[in-house]
Amino acid sequence: MAVRYIPYYPDTLEGQARLDNFVRTSRMLFYKDNNQVKTRIQRGMPLYEVTESETVGANPDGNIVMHGECLSTCAYLKDKGIEIDLVYIDPPFASGADYAKKIYVRRNPLVQKAINEAEQQLDNSDMQEFEEKMYGDIWDKEHYLNWMYENLMAIKSVMSDTASIYVHLDYHIGHYVKILMDEIFGEENFRNEIVWCYYGPGSPGMRNFNRKHDTIFWYSKSEDYQFNDKDIRIPHDAKTLDNFKKGLDGSGFISENYDLDQNGKIPEDWWEMAIAGRFPKDGVKRVDYATEKPWALLERIINASSNEGMLVADFFGGSGVAAAVAHKLGRKFVHNDVNINSIQTARDRLVSAGAEFTMMEVRDGVRLFRNPVQTMEKLVRLIPGLNTETNLDKRFWAGSIYDSQKGKMPVYLPNLMDSSSRVMDKTEMNHIIREALPDLGNDVKQIVVYYIDVEDIEELRQFIHDENTQTDIAIELRDLKQVLDDVVIEDKATWEMSQVQVELFTKWQIKMLTFHSDYVMKKIEAFNLIGDQQHQKKLANNKKSTFKPIKISDEGLECIEWLSVDCTNAQKDAPWHSDAEVKIDKTGTVTVNGTKTRNLWDATIQSDDKPLRLKVRNICGDEVLFVL
Repeated sequence: MAVRYIPYYPDTLEGQARLDNFVRTSRMLFYKDNNQVKTRIQRGMPLYEVTESETVGANPDGNIVMHGECLSTCAYLKDKGIEIDLVYIDPPFASGADYAKKIYVRRNPLVQKAINEAEQQLDNSDMQEFEEKMYGDIWDKEHYLNWMYENLMAIKSVMSDTASIYVHLDYHIGHYVKILMDEIFGEENFRNEIVWCYYGPGSPGMRNFNRKHDTIFWYSKSEDYQFNDKDIRIPHDAKTLDNFKKGLDGSGFISENYDLDQNGKIPEDWWEMAIAGRFPKDGVKRVDYATEKPWALLERIINASSNEGMLVADFFGGSGVAAAVAHKLGRKFVHNDVNINSIQTARDRLVSAGAEFTMMEVRDGVRLFRNPVQTMEKLVRLIPGLNTETNLDKRFWAGSIYDSQKGKMPVYLPNLMDSSSRVMDKTEMNHIIREALPDLGNDVKQIVVYYIDVEDIEELRQFIHDENTQTDIAIELRDLKQVLDDVVIEDKATWEMSQVQVELFTKWQIKMLTFHSDYVMKKIEAFNLIGDQQHQKKLANNKKSTFKPIKISDEGLECIEWLSVDCTNAQKDAPWHSDAEVKIDKTGTVTVNGTKTRNLWDATIQSDDKPLRLKVRNICGDEVLFVL
């Protein structure tokens, strides 16, 4: 349950265009349920309990890496009086695409040791990998616009008076969001539509021009905004300089009042930058993250619209490029994402960059597995007896449960990808009663409505009693948190701890002996099963096919991605303090305490002081903590 609700701005700006007033031919372009959105905004942003999960360095600037949804994080910032000077967001594009992370099985340290002793070279061609869905960018237009509207309103509420916001989208939905931003920030505060152009091959058989650009909308909160033109200028090319000297007709340089700035020109609003981009010599290179944006793109935005010491926020932070660039340029940062893979990727990237920050967790009552889309997929297997193969309207029902006495009971699940559905209130219940129940027919006697959070459970039950008069269908309320919290199976490990001599120093060492992750093994089993089925099908059709199943050793150490020891805190629930950590790269080499090496992992982690707690992250991103 939310601790309380933090007010938004009461309404949008007067006199601005609204989507539901915009008419295209004879069709009203109208985002569904916008009255519900207004009701939620009037209620306020849900403020949940926020706990500190780790401290990295002294962090005098108050840098934050927050695991939670945009709305909840904005509520926290507003409650703490924290104002953002520059916002860059790269939200889902409503493209209908699923984004997956490649999971690489690490090399068994025992095998690596044998390879080293035989003085053989590592063969990277036999790296084993599979994919895991990170999030699904699957929205219908109306729900996406509702979701974006609430997020943008929340973000605006924590922006300083001189702040700017850059919203990164593409052709799927960008033009609609532009209208939303006119409505929220004001048409007069629109600064630029920036087109980021990049190169790449087209798909075979395509019958259109190659789509190779994204669009970034820049708005300021007011007419008093930051723009550092001197920090973003690019050198004039030789032809421009020559034309200026000659004063050629038609060159644009013959005016007596024109002064060619020797520092270069302000870039145009179209930017040609490679997707990989360039990184500073001491920067952290690209990581295996599907939606990562180039360093140079964020560098230009942050240089243009903020000064050193200002606070930069990315509420859909992804791989953490915005936070890393902000740190390198002397800015403070807030990195936020609902995806645990994002939090871990950004955390490791920032550690390698030498940043200091606090990692925080929004305790919204839902224990997500890794991200909302995976949880939604998992839920249908967690609810006992749920049958998804029904003819029920998928807009409302996840499936049905059969009861010997009550018959078929349709099941309603909140959409965890939509933060607004976290609270089951009278508005949403009315939506179910008025639109969903009448279509169920006479054979349905009861439905089950799962909820995450409610404002007042007794008030909601009274509302159901008063309003559910058109049918004889009973409504049973069930707490979804109980389903989620009861099924988490933690990873298991065994180890040996001892003191060892390293050159002239005595160190504490933990040597991992075994590691088992039920989740990782099930993912690998599913991968092997599908791969073998496809392999057999090709062979049956007389097609060439080879399939190499993923095999895990008895020790299971190749399923470990990262280890950390805490020599400071002994209590299990205390914030984590990483006194030493080892990250195993997909090739088997290790990054030790943020410094990349060429050494292969030998199944150990060492620290100066005696470890009190051990944390292990598997290759899918789950972390398990052991008190030593």
